[in-house]
Amino acid sequence: MPTMMRDAAISFPMLGNLTLNFPASFSFNLFGHEFTIYLYGIVMAIAFLAAVFYASKRSKVVGIKSDDVFSLVLWVLPLAIVGCRIYFVISEWDRYKDNLIDIFKIWEGGIAMYGGTIAGSITVIVWSLCKKIPFGATLDIGASGLILGQVIGRWANFVNREAFGYETDIFCRMGLTRPGEETVYVHPTFLYESLWNLVGFIIIDRYWLRRDHRKYDGQVFLFYVLWYGTGRAMVEGLRTDSLYIPGTNIRTSQLVAACSAVIALIVLLVNIKRSHRPTYVAVQAAAAGEPSGSAAEDAADSAAAQAGSGAEAPAGEDGANPPEGSGADKQE
Repeated sequence: MPTMMRDAAISFPMLGNLTLNFPASFSFNLFGHEFTIYLYGIVMAIAFLAAVFYASKRSKVVGIKSDDVFSLVLWVLPLAIVGCRIYFVISEWDRYKDNLIDIFKIWEGGIAMYGGTIAGSITVIVWSLCKKIPFGATLDIGASGLILGQVIGRWANFVNREAFGYETDIFCRMGLTRPGEETVYVHPTFLYESLWNLVGFIIIDRYWLRRDHRKYDGQVFLFYVLWYGTGRAMVEGLRTDSLYIPGTNIRTSQLVAACSAVIALIVLLVNIKRSHRPTYVAVQAAAAGEPSGSAAEDAADSAAAQAGSGAEAPAGEDGANPPEGSGADKQE
């Protein structure tokens, strides 16, 4: 069975056999030149913009300026794309070793999410060091935007009729019908992963980035790795287009996802009693551009006053709760 069926009609028996049949791309002529636009690219662009704008809006919670988020994106985006391609090429080296020029033909397809994640993470660390911003805080806000982007981005697989699972008769199965062929019912793995990430995004937005739940820089990122890794490890086992470790039957993404989730869980448990000093987020949020008289500054003043009297500062609202991590803020 092909791993991509761009010409197939899509149906869902659980929705009264609702059938959708739309092209994966459309072309138009402009000034004598023909242009083709792929729905995949449109969905991915929407996912990217949603991730960036969400991260910029919530960045003050971790003490980072909105402008810095956009600055970071200018570095992360191109390098993440390169990382995606390098990871895929390494995984499919037998396909490219005799035709090295094909490595650069990215328009023919072939990118891997984990390559982008690795390259993006390295970029974040270097950028944070250059900007003198705790990279744990940068990873936290980056993860919160990334998981939203993944919620939307998985629908690019839907419009492209790709990244689906094995044949099944499960109640939520998806039917693919190519012209002149019988309908094949498969696991809609794009939907599984999108819904899993949606739940993770809600948890991050409504819990980890609110009140006093974020105890230290990097905690939200670790939760993201745990959540995403767990879901990806489960869903990857259903897909028909997995990359495998050469010479084995081990799915590369499934192994990476499972190991990442386990490591993240261990680090979270080791740091379960770790906490930040109460003034950190308040001071950082104020430095990130909160207006005078904001909750961040009020919390900072309150925390400073109570610190002088030996009392513990109360938890504040978004952006008013201090995480740990600056050079001047050492863990007690």
